Amino acid sequence: MWIMVAGPYRSGAATAEARARNLAELNRAALALFRAGHVPVIGVNVALPLIEAAGEAAFDEIMMPLSPRLVERCDACLRIGGPSQGADEEAARFRATGRPVY
Repeated sequence: MWIMVAGPYRSGAATAEARARNLAELNRAALALFRAGHVPVIGVNVALPLIEAAGEAAFDEIMMPLSPRLVERCDACLRIGGPSQGADEEAARFRATGRPVY
C-alpha cells in the first residue's frame, strides 16, 4: 500500500531544530512502513525541495495544494504525533473517501 504519514511538522515547532525533530519522527514512521513492505509518503518531504527553490515565503503556496494531491494518490494514512491542523485535515480527507486512517 501507498501510505501517507501525517503528523506535525511546523505545528508547535517554533525553531528549525524543533521542525527537524518533527520531520525525523515522520521519517522514522515512514521507515517502519517501508520495512513492512509499503510505500510511505510524507507530504513535507515532497514539498521541502520545492519550497527551498521558491523560498520559505512560498511554504503555504506549495504545501497546502500539494498535500491534497498526495492524499488522492495514497491508499491509507498513518496519523502520528501531536496536534497538527494540517495532519488532521489530511486524515479527514482519507476518512471522507472511506480509506483507512491508522
